[in-house]
Amino acid sequence: MHELKVRRIESGTVIDHIPHGQALNVLKILGIRGGSDAPVSLVMNVVRRAGSGRKDIVKIENRELAPSELQQIAFIAPDATVNIVRDYNVVEKRKVGLPEIARGVLRCANPNCISNTSEPILSEFVVESTRPVVVRCVNCERRLSGDLADHLL
Repeated sequence: MHELKVRRIESGTVIDHIPHGQALNVLKILGIRGGSDAPVSLVMNVVRRAGSGRKDIVKIENRELAPSELQQIAFIAPDATVNIVRDYNVVEKRKVGLPEIARGVLRCANPNCISNTSEPILSEFVVESTRPVVVRCVNCERRLSGDLADHLL
């Protein structure tokens, strides 16, 4: 068996334990497109060391993520870990976490929700469950679950 190795990064961010198939959504959240000049390594469908399924990994050189980006990532990868790398060493490791209330992060699926109109109202969701992720719109009570990537603002 051959093992693919992705080189270490000198500085930047490594996002690990992304559910398989969600790495491209992470890149979308971070605004990384094909024309971007940021060096990015993307590994998809990697067998987990514990042997319990597969995961994706994203490495972004020379960039640390903003708290708002981490909050968005939490909605598609609530078990992800974020490693901050400086001088080839992990200097900080943390898990992303779902907030109790998310403001201005998700778009309500209800087209008639007041947060989807021209009214100056910020979307607001209460996280009702983390396994699986289920959120409820404060404005119209609509529940969202499953793949929330399409509802991220």
